Amino acid sequence: MALSDSPRDAAGPAARRGGGLFRTKSVEQSIRDTDDPDAKLRKDLTSWDLTVFGVAVVVGAGIFTLTARTAGNMAGPAVSLAFVFAAVACGLAALCYAEFASTVPVAGSAYTFSYATFGEIVAWIIGWDLILEFALGTSVVAKGWSQYLGTVMGGRSAIWHFGSVKFDWGAVLLIAILGVLLAMGTKLSSRVSAVAVAIKLAVIALVVVVGATYFKASNLKPFIPESVPNADSGASKIHQTLFQLVTGGGNSHFGWYGLLAAASIVFFAFIGFDVVATAAEETKDPKRNVPRGILGSLAIVTVLYVAVSLVLTGMVSYKDLQGNDATLATAFAIHGVTWAKNIISIGALAGLTTVVMVLFLGQTRVLFAMARDGLMPRKLAHTGPKGTPVRITAIVGVICAVLAGFVDFGTLEEMVNIGTLFAFVLVSIGVVVLRRTRPDLPRGFTVPWVPFIPILSVIACAWLMFNLSVETWLRFVIWMALGMVVYFAYGRRHSLLNTAESKSGS
Repeated sequence: MALSDSPRDAAGPAARRGGGLFRTKSVEQSIRDTDDPDAKLRKDLTSWDLTVFGVAVVVGAGIFTLTARTAGNMAGPAVSLAFVFAAVACGLAALCYAEFASTVPVAGSAYTFSYATFGEIVAWIIGWDLILEFALGTSVVAKGWSQYLGTVMGGRSAIWHFGSVKFDWGAVLLIAILGVLLAMGTKLSSRVSAVAVAIKLAVIALVVVVGATYFKASNLKPFIPESVPNADSGASKIHQTLFQLVTGGGNSHFGWYGLLAAASIVFFAFIGFDVVATAAEETKDPKRNVPRGILGSLAIVTVLYVAVSLVLTGMVSYKDLQGNDATLATAFAIHGVTWAKNIISIGALAGLTTVVMVLFLGQTRVLFAMARDGLMPRKLAHTGPKGTPVRITAIVGVICAVLAGFVDFGTLEEMVNIGTLFAFVLVSIGVVVLRRTRPDLPRGFTVPWVPFIPILSVIACAWLMFNLSVETWLRFVIWMALGMVVYFAYGRRHSLLNTAESKSGS
């Protein structure tokens, strides 16, 4: 059966509130749409699968690199405290995601949640934002994976040169393999992800155990080093953070400001848990399992990050980690443990494999949800015999492979961060809105102390966005403006709710 453009039950009064740009899609209609036989995802995942996905996407190479650089250049031994601060901020958003995902167990994550609370135009904005976040994230991390592949291959490069053109065949190969796995089924992807997660957790455990044998408490003193001026304080305005541009402050490292700035940096090591919510529609008993998967994965990775950062800063003085080249392997090399570099590279390779897989999954599910609502071409929402959106998976794979194969991203990586934080803000506000507009909805998980917790989440995420560069903000605004053009040129006219609205008014 081919997908129809019929609005089905969307014309009914329960389908929407309001009209025009701010028409909302009811939670009941979103759930009914999951039963469309030609756009139906298989429910194969358990809370364990979702926890694996969460750990898979959050714990990547950053644990081996970001920890060392942040300790050496910004926070000193207090980097472990920076991870705790970041985990608290992330945990606030995670609570809001858990409530939404248990209330609206439908593919699309923040896009679907926004459609039920703020209306179509906001849902489009966040969907367009997530497309950027996941596509760039998949491509950027795939390029990082390719670099570690070169290290594991004995220093050989995974890049071919054709004159002035560079082709990263390692990144393209990874995306192609993962695309095939995702098309074959989410459960199979979860099993492969579980194996890779086991490898990287084993490497992290080895690092912690071996590193602890070189631990000296004296290396943790002073825990919060004295503040020093930032050597880059004269940077151009476009490269400054928005906070620095507006206030003229923040031009120091270490001290309490350095610690708070470090929390803004290491927060991005937690990005990805929200992808778990995109798999809600493919989960058995989502009202129970999705909150467990989101909160369980966040708790596990927080323990891992704090343990590694404490061992690292206890092994060597933070001053030995200064510079942009410091990694976890640097601390081991200082003690003559040279074999650790290869072990860490294998762990990073396994870690990045799962990050790319889950980001790839998130991208396809957001596009699938938008296509099912008519905001993207409806034919893309077709699911194959394996219960996966094969067409979307193929299209996303080709686009990400081209980006990863030929594009040098540079500072574009920060676009992933601002997109994620923007989604966090909307989801946190959405919890309060849906509590007021639909208090009758059954919720498998509820955020405590509403609206206090969601408001704290918005403040924390806004602060982190404030610490991103002006250049990133400008690019984000341009991307959003382009999204508005696409919405008014295509999405608004083809929306199923618009079709229903037109018929009801005729």
